[in-house]
Amino acid sequence: MEERAGIITMMGNPLTLLGPALSPGSEAPDCKLVDNDLNTVALSSYRGKVCIIASVPSLDTPVCDTETRRFNEEAAEAGPEVSVLTVSMDLPFAQKRWCGAAGANHVITLSDHREAAFGLGYGVLIK
Repeated sequence: MEERAGIITMMGNPLTLLGPALSPGSEAPDCKLVDNDLNTVALSSYRGKVCIIASVPSLDTPVCDTETRRFNEEAAEAGPEVSVLTVSMDLPFAQKRWCGAAGANHVITLSDHREAAFGLGYGVLIK
Protein backbone atom coordinates (compact mmCIF):
# COMPACT_ATOMS: atom_id res chain seq x y z
CA MET A 1 0.00 0.00 0.00
CA GLU A 2 1.34 3.39 -1.00
CA GLU A 3 2.19 5.76 1.85
CA ARG A 4 2.68 9.49 1.32
CA ALA A 5 4.27 11.11 4.35
CA GLY A 6 4.19 14.77 5.29
CA ILE A 7 1.93 16.09 2.51
CA ILE A 8 -0.67 17.30 4.99
CA THR A 9 -0.53 18.50 8.57
CA MET A 10 -2.95 18.56 11.46
CA MET A 11 -2.29 21.25 14.05
CA GLY A 12 1.20 21.64 12.58
CA ASN A 13 2.04 17.94 12.80
CA PRO A 14 2.82 16.09 9.56
CA LEU A 15 0.57 13.14 8.73
CA THR A 16 0.88 10.18 6.40
CA LEU A 17 -1.82 9.46 3.83
CA LEU A 18 -2.47 5.95 2.55
CA GLY A 19 -3.38 5.22 -1.06
CA PRO A 20 -2.43 6.72 -4.41
CA ALA A 21 -2.47 10.40 -5.29
CA LEU A 22 -5.14 10.93 -7.93
CA SER A 23 -4.50 13.28 -10.83
CA PRO A 24 -6.94 15.60 -12.56
CA GLY A 25 -8.79 13.61 -15.19
CA SER A 26 -8.34 10.30 -13.34
CA GLU A 27 -11.40 8.09 -13.29
CA ALA A 28 -13.09 8.24 -9.91
CA PRO A 29 -12.53 4.95 -8.06
CA ASP A 30 -15.71 3.12 -7.10
CA CYS A 31 -16.30 2.07 -3.53
CA LYS A 32 -19.15 1.20 -1.21
CA LEU A 33 -20.12 3.58 1.59
CA VAL A 34 -22.93 3.65 4.15
CA ASP A 35 -25.67 6.30 4.22
CA ASN A 36 -27.41 7.69 7.31
CA ASP A 37 -30.05 4.93 7.16
CA LEU A 38 -27.37 2.16 7.09
CA ASN A 39 -27.89 1.43 3.37
CA THR A 40 -24.88 0.56 1.25
CA VAL A 41 -24.28 3.13 -1.49
CA ALA A 42 -21.85 2.59 -4.37
CA LEU A 43 -20.22 5.75 -5.65
CA SER A 44 -20.76 4.33 -9.14
CA SER A 45 -24.48 4.97 -8.64
CA TYR A 46 -23.64 8.66 -9.24
CA ARG A 47 -21.78 7.98 -12.51
CA GLY A 48 -22.96 10.23 -15.33
CA LYS A 49 -24.27 12.85 -12.90
CA VAL A 50 -22.68 16.07 -11.69
CA CYS A 51 -21.24 15.14 -8.32
CA ILE A 52 -19.03 17.06 -5.90
CA ILE A 53 -17.27 14.93 -3.31
CA ALA A 54 -15.79 16.41 -0.14
CA SER A 55 -13.75 14.24 2.19
CA VAL A 56 -13.39 15.11 5.87
CA PRO A 57 -12.00 13.12 8.81
CA SER A 58 -14.99 13.88 11.07
CA LEU A 59 -17.99 16.20 10.92
CA ASP A 60 -17.54 16.82 14.65
CA THR A 61 -14.39 18.89 14.21
CA PRO A 62 -14.56 22.67 13.75
CA VAL A 63 -13.00 22.89 10.27
CA CYS A 64 -14.94 19.89 8.90
CA ASP A 65 -18.16 21.24 10.39
CA THR A 66 -17.63 24.66 8.78
CA GLU A 67 -16.66 23.13 5.43
CA THR A 68 -19.68 20.84 5.30
CA ARG A 69 -22.09 23.59 6.36
CA ARG A 70 -20.74 25.72 3.49
CA PHE A 71 -21.12 22.86 1.00
CA ASN A 72 -24.69 22.41 2.25
CA GLU A 73 -25.41 26.09 1.47
CA GLU A 74 -23.83 25.80 -1.97
CA ALA A 75 -25.72 22.56 -2.69
CA ALA A 76 -29.01 24.32 -1.97
CA GLU A 77 -28.20 26.88 -4.66
CA ALA A 78 -26.82 24.34 -7.16
CA GLY A 79 -30.16 22.64 -7.69
CA PRO A 80 -31.21 19.00 -7.88
CA GLU A 81 -29.00 18.16 -10.87
CA VAL A 82 -25.89 18.45 -8.67
CA SER A 83 -25.20 15.96 -5.88
CA VAL A 84 -22.90 17.11 -3.10
CA LEU A 85 -21.45 14.25 -1.04
CA THR A 86 -19.42 14.50 2.15
CA VAL A 87 -17.52 11.36 3.06
CA SER A 88 -16.14 10.85 6.57
CA MET A 89 -15.12 8.07 8.92
CA ASP A 90 -17.97 9.01 11.27
CA LEU A 91 -20.53 6.32 12.01
CA PRO A 92 -23.81 6.81 10.12
CA PHE A 93 -25.76 7.62 13.31
CA ALA A 94 -23.24 10.36 14.13
CA GLN A 95 -23.57 11.79 10.62
CA LYS A 96 -27.36 11.74 10.92
CA ARG A 97 -27.16 13.51 14.30
CA TRP A 98 -24.79 16.11 12.85
CA CYS A 99 -27.06 16.75 9.84
CA GLY A 100 -30.04 17.30 12.15
CA ALA A 101 -28.14 19.63 14.46
CA ALA A 102 -26.61 21.58 11.54
CA GLY A 103 -29.82 21.69 9.50
CA ALA A 104 -27.86 20.11 6.66
CA ASN A 105 -30.44 18.71 4.27
CA HIS A 106 -28.82 19.42 0.88
CA VAL A 107 -25.52 17.59 1.30
CA ILE A 108 -25.45 13.79 1.37
CA THR A 109 -23.24 12.39 4.13
CA LEU A 110 -21.71 8.96 3.59
CA SER A 111 -19.62 6.89 5.99
CA ASP A 112 -16.39 5.10 5.07
CA HIS A 113 -16.11 3.47 8.51
CA ARG A 114 -16.55 -0.15 7.38
CA GLU A 115 -13.72 -0.68 4.92
CA ALA A 116 -12.00 2.69 4.49
CA ALA A 117 -12.34 1.93 0.76
CA PHE A 118 -12.93 5.58 -0.16
CA GLY A 119 -9.94 6.80 1.83
CA LEU A 120 -7.65 4.17 0.37
CA GLY A 121 -8.98 4.48 -3.19
CA TYR A 122 -8.74 8.27 -3.24
CA GLY A 123 -5.47 8.43 -1.30
CA VAL A 124 -6.89 10.43 1.61
CA LEU A 125 -6.90 7.89 4.45
CA ILE A 126 -4.90 9.20 7.40
CA LYS A 127 -2.56 6.49 8.71
